[in-house]
Amino acid sequence: MMRIAVLGGHGKTGRAVAAALADRGAEAVPLGRDAWPDLPGALAGCGAAYLIAPNLHPDEPAYVGEALAAMSAAGVARVVYHSVASPYVPEMPHHLGKAASEDLVRRSGLAWTILQPGAYVQNLDLAGPSVSVPYDVDAPFGLLDLADLGAAAATVLLEGGHEGATYELASRQVTTRQLAAEAGLTAERVADPGTHPWLTAMFGYYDRHGLPVGTLPLRALLGRP
Repeated sequence: MMRIAVLGGHGKTGRAVAAALADRGAEAVPLGRDAWPDLPGALAGCGAAYLIAPNLHPDEPAYVGEALAAMSAAGVARVVYHSVASPYVPEMPHHLGKAASEDLVRRSGLAWTILQPGAYVQNLDLAGPSVSVPYDVDAPFGLLDLADLGAAAATVLLEGGHEGATYELASRQVTTRQLAAEAGLTAERVADPGTHPWLTAMFGYYDRHGLPVGTLPLRALLGRP
């Protein structure tokens, strides 16, 4: 049974990846912050790793660089990096951190694949009566279901032919208004809560451009719509 480390394995993304790996018969090894004092030791015996940085990390390239060094020291041969759709967007600082991290992954000396997921469907509250977001409800998005992400991650980790590939991932192209209407709900724009300047910048970008993401790579990876 192949052992695969999931760095950031205790969050919702890591749990989705670990569940999909288990469904495919692999052993997922979730690693959180407590593993970092001896990360090479925690990675020992793992043939591959899925690398997720904490949300809004202040220096994601440094985090990713440390993780890659630990993988090399532990003999991990394969890494899949969890990036973001449209990583090079100067208006979104946290996207730029992922763009720089992608460069580190490509130059790491490890066999690598990069996944660029769109925004998660699960980030929207569809419990009703209205779906509220701090950006234009008619902005176009490529939304990704967490189960689809997990299945795609398991595919690239466990099957050959994905080394050196970068895949955008979205389950569907839709606006917030359209998604709400499908659930019998309305959609409304609310004020930006102003919780983090990077999020404020992101909402402003979404207002102007949305975040379109292609759906064909995911369909190809999963072999289904």
